Amino acid sequence: MAVEGLSPVYGYLERPSMLDFAGHLAMVCFTAGCNLRCGYCHNAGLLGTLRPGLAWDRLDAACRAFSLDWVDAAVITGGEPTLHADLQALIARFHEQGWAVKLDTNGTNPDRLSACLPLLDYVAMDIKTGLSGYAALTGFDDGDAIRCSVRRIREDARDYEFRTTVIPGLHDEAAVREMAGLLSGAKRWILQPFVPRDDLPDPRFRTMPRAQPETMEAVRRIAAEAVQEVVVRTG
Repeated sequence: MAVEGLSPVYGYLERPSMLDFAGHLAMVCFTAGCNLRCGYCHNAGLLGTLRPGLAWDRLDAACRAFSLDWVDAAVITGGEPTLHADLQALIARFHEQGWAVKLDTNGTNPDRLSACLPLLDYVAMDIKTGLSGYAALTGFDDGDAIRCSVRRIREDARDYEFRTTVIPGLHDEAAVREMAGLLSGAKRWILQPFVPRDDLPDPRFRTMPRAQPETMEAVRRIAAEAVQEVVVRTG
């Protein structure tokens, strides 16, 4: 979806982030609309109808203001940014500021992702679970699209990570080994613990326990057999 005069950026964090793009002080921008329905999504407010965002001139003004605070990068997240036809134009706009650009994606749109890869400095792709469980967890059943995105990122991205939110009871050994097979030989796999919240879209996830250190370690051991680097985040 592209609307003349309007960017894909629906909103942005008011303060620069030192956490979302390693080595950079970043402006974190959100696009609206997502084609997955993950019951544990922390950005559920962006899951609705795909819609345009800020006027381009307003976005440019915001970027100039962030640059005065030593920001040197943009993180494009969502929602799912690759649903927006003018994503490449957005990336180019950030490069005009002299910024590095990181994209967060769910990997469901490999063709648009592939078109953007030459423009991106870093890509982070979510791996939700093993492909056999994708439809049940996310409502998306095109495993070939996920495989294609993984392959294109590994072949063409300047730098990248795959990342998984580890959910107790859902990511059993079979699911983790299936993900490990999908990512075999990849550069970097980030593991982060599931954290319950009262506002998660699926009520059953609101009271599910947080992933404990022993669970994370068990997943890490399997992941380490498959990829070059495993990073376990604690929060």
